[in-house]
Amino acid sequence: MVDYESKIKELETELSKTKYNKATQGHIGLVKAKIAVLREKQQARIKGKTGRSDYGYNIRRAGDATVLLLGFPSAGKSTILNKLTGASSEVAPYDFTTLSVIPGIMEYRQAKIQILDVPGVVTGAASGKGRGREVLAVIRTADLVVIIVDINHPEHHPALLREVWEAAIRINKPRPEVYVKKTARGGIQIGKTVNLELSNDALAQMLREFRINNAQILIRSVIDADDFIDSIEGNKKYLPAITCLSKTDLVTADKVERIKKELNVDIAISAEQDLNVEALKELIFKKLNFIRVYMKEPRQEADLNEPLILPYNSTIKDVCNKIHRAMADKFKFARVWGTSTKFPGQKLMLNHILKDGDVLELHVR
Repeated sequence: MVDYESKIKELETELSKTKYNKATQGHIGLVKAKIAVLREKQQARIKGKTGRSDYGYNIRRAGDATVLLLGFPSAGKSTILNKLTGASSEVAPYDFTTLSVIPGIMEYRQAKIQILDVPGVVTGAASGKGRGREVLAVIRTADLVVIIVDINHPEHHPALLREVWEAAIRINKPRPEVYVKKTARGGIQIGKTVNLELSNDALAQMLREFRINNAQILIRSVIDADDFIDSIEGNKKYLPAITCLSKTDLVTADKVERIKKELNVDIAISAEQDLNVEALKELIFKKLNFIRVYMKEPRQEADLNEPLILPYNSTIKDVCNKIHRAMADKFKFARVWGTSTKFPGQKLMLNHILKDGDVLELHVR
């Protein structure tokens, strides 16, 4: 039986000893592709033995968005959840207090945001250590990840980032504009609208590692070898994230500032002392990139008290689907007032993109 783990470690050792430069970038990309293929085979073996590759908690989504608190055991996630939402997640000064997913609803600026407190992850989580695979699978259901780092354990931050990366989750990264179309013949044809350090030969070699010998490739954004491999595999989840230092009341202000700079932290809080908890709420709201749309009935005033909360770039069709899944089928037209229109009350159709503060009047059959 092939020992995939040993082969992966051998290739990772080779990578660590290879200096990156123009002469070696193609070789490095090829080695990374080989590692990715071996990981795929490793996961397929796990799936063959267990009948499934991921073990996820059964989470019912609620509210306008879902935010997941991720951190090592005893990082302070439960206390933060309770402060944000008023939920009753058990808090204790020992590891693994949270043994299931605890949900709560944070109401902020007219939005209802579901916050999930999950069991703490440990090093090796992506490989299944502890409940790691279960926890990391839940991230795929979220709209935002808040990475909680105990200020007394800054070494947990790179470990968490590594586990998230190995679980096929890409945080604070745009999805690469790479389009792979497999063909029956014709070899590998690569088109680019941007300049890349990777040569076409290097890209073709990486494709062949995945047994892709005939394909049309279009690249519209600047990418590296990792981005190209992610695009070939097509199974990555791209999510925004916030990095939050917790328990800052336990150390000096100088230490807080030093670690914030070292880890490029977004916010430092003390849930126990209510320090920056409101600022964290605001940061979550902004990072989710919501727009607020106010509904109006014909010949009536708009309801400016309870807007619909929607993701940025939502369309009139998205509003219809949020109200009722059959609404779009009955749609005739809409009138819109706001910054997304050319004039007040403009008559528009389903594909119109709305902006924050728009007033929408739907007309249905």
